[in-house]
This record gives sequence, C-alpha cells and structure tokens, in this order.
Amino acid sequence: MGNNHTPPQIPVVVLAGFLGSGKTTLLNHLLHRSGGSRIGAIVNDFGAVEIDAMAVAGALGDSTVSLGNGCLCCAVDTSELDLYLDRLAGPGTGVDVIVIEASGLAEPQELVRMVLAGEHPRVVYGGLVEVVDAAEFDDTRARHPGIDRHLALADLVVVNKLDRAADGDRVLGLVRSLTDRAAVVPATYGRIDPEFLFDCRPSEERIGQLSFDDLHDHGTRDHAGHLHTGYDSLSFTSDVPLDPRRLMEFLDSRPDGLYRIKGYVDFGPYDTRNRYAVHAVGRFLRFYPEPWGPAGTRLTQLVLIGSGIDAAALGKELEGCKQDAPHADEHGMWGVLRYVQGSEEEPDQEPYEA
Repeated sequence: MGNNHTPPQIPVVVLAGFLGSGKTTLLNHLLHRSGGSRIGAIVNDFGAVEIDAMAVAGALGDSTVSLGNGCLCCAVDTSELDLYLDRLAGPGTGVDVIVIEASGLAEPQELVRMVLAGEHPRVVYGGLVEVVDAAEFDDTRARHPGIDRHLALADLVVVNKLDRAADGDRVLGLVRSLTDRAAVVPATYGRIDPEFLFDCRPSEERIGQLSFDDLHDHGTRDHAGHLHTGYDSLSFTSDVPLDPRRLMEFLDSRPDGLYRIKGYVDFGPYDTRNRYAVHAVGRFLRFYPEPWGPAGTRLTQLVLIGSGIDAAALGKELEGCKQDAPHADEHGMWGVLRYVQGSEEEPDQEPYEA
C-alpha cells in the first residue's frame, strides 16, 4: 500500500550567548522539559557543556550520545555541522527539533548562515535565540561590544538571571532597545517554556504529524512545566478563510510580548489545495504549505503565547482577518509567499542581513 505521507520538517533553533549567560542551563531545561518531543542537541564540546543529571544511554559514533530521555547530543565544530544535521535529521532518529548551542564566542550569524545554506530537505531554520545575563549585562557589553550586534540579529532574547540583577527592569528596557523587534523573555535559571521555541508533542507515543489538538492542549491547559503563571495564551479557530493581506498586516504589527504563534491557516480561494502551517518565534516567521486531507472541515486554528499581551484585542484583530470572498486577488498571497522557504517571493530573511 502506497504511503504519500511526507515526514514533517525539523526546525533548527540556534541558541547563542556569551560565556556565563546561561545557555547550557537553558539547554538542560529544554532537555528535561521536552515532554514527549525528541530533541537533537548539537553542542561544541561535551567537556565544557555539562549535560547534567542525565543518564547517558550510549554512544552513537565518535561524538554522539543518546541521553536517557531519548534526546540526542552531538559534539561538533562548525565544519562538521552539515554532517551532524544530516545525521540527526535521518528518518531513523525520530528527532522533532534540533537545538544548536553556539560556543560562548561563536558568531551566531555564521551558524545561522550554515543552517540556511544546508540542503537537507527535512531541515528548516527555526530562529536565533540569544541568552544574556541580566546581572552582568553592563560588564558583558563593555567586554564584548559585539553583543549589541547579536541582539540586533536575534528573534527571541532570554534575559536570564533576573533574580540576581539589582535593576532588572532597567536591563530589560535596555535589551529591548537593542533588539530589532525580537521578543524579550525574562527568566531565572534558564527556565522558559519549551513551547516558546518548538512544538512539544504529548508524552504518549503518537504517529504522524503534530495535530492541532496537541497544540491546543499544550496552549491552554495548565500542564506541569508548561505555561507557567505570567504567560498568556490565546486559541483562535475560524471556519471562514483568512485574507492573506490582512493576516500579514496583523503579523507585521504583532506586539513584543508575543513570543510564539503556531497552528494552521486556511486561505480559502487563494490556495484551495494547501493549508499553511505557521511557525513564529519572536520576530522569526515561516509558513509551510501542506496539502489538505481528502475529507474534513477546513479550519484556521492558531495558538498565540506571550506575556502581557491583550488576548481579547489580538483575538478581535484575528477576527478582522476573516475573508469570505469567493474569488482571490491574484497578488494577495505575495506577502505570505515571502515567508515560504524556497518560494521565489521569499525575502532575504537571513538574520545577518535583516
């Protein structure tokens, strides 16, 4: 029996930050809190990056280990990056997301450039996350002026160790002023919700692609380790297609506190064959066309996660994106197609050129 199911693409998130900022702590937090998701972690050096409290199940080749919770870790230098991305994205690994931890002095745009230049069909770039130490931020800027450039490139910035900063609000404001529309997430001990970066699948085994029920459950229920108090979420469902121009206006004006958007969009007559999976982390945005199934109601189903967001107002704005016109404007999808990887309309969205 033939199988037309295309394996889901694997987002690659680059995790950067200067030495001591808390990248490794954040990576460990993600590994512990991944739910049922299988994370492929690429780190520069196991000696320097201590994967704590993990039972190492065994080595897979010279520099890959399988951790007790099913996550994989590779120790690489940048020249080997393609090799390990290929290995982790192989059909037998079951990896759902890949996190690359940059070395403390690495230029993140070089890693991003390499991910974008890769040709593995299942690997897609998933955004640049920069971690900064709130308590040492002023000293770090003095020692490493390049941090301002890193922040300008980031899609999401984690301001870590806020509990140790004497003037955390000032640091948060300063970081926000140095970013280019990146979402800024306050944190202590690297504890951010993994849902900000990738879709966490349920702990029980499941077959096929993450369903909207999975997204909806994780976006709205108070699971242990998910969506701690202080985070807001909005679920939006519409059986009326959305107008692509109106949706892009909404996405272009999304507030700084909106960390994550995920789900599926029905553009109705603008593309009758495909729904569009949407993945946004901070300012990073991508659409992925997926063929509609042969049966079932066509819906737009979105989850928005953030802090200090006006969920009611955002819901009203999304309601205003509905469009039940029977015909499509031939240019209406151009704005969306700019964020479809490989499309002729795709922008130069490499962060180093943003």
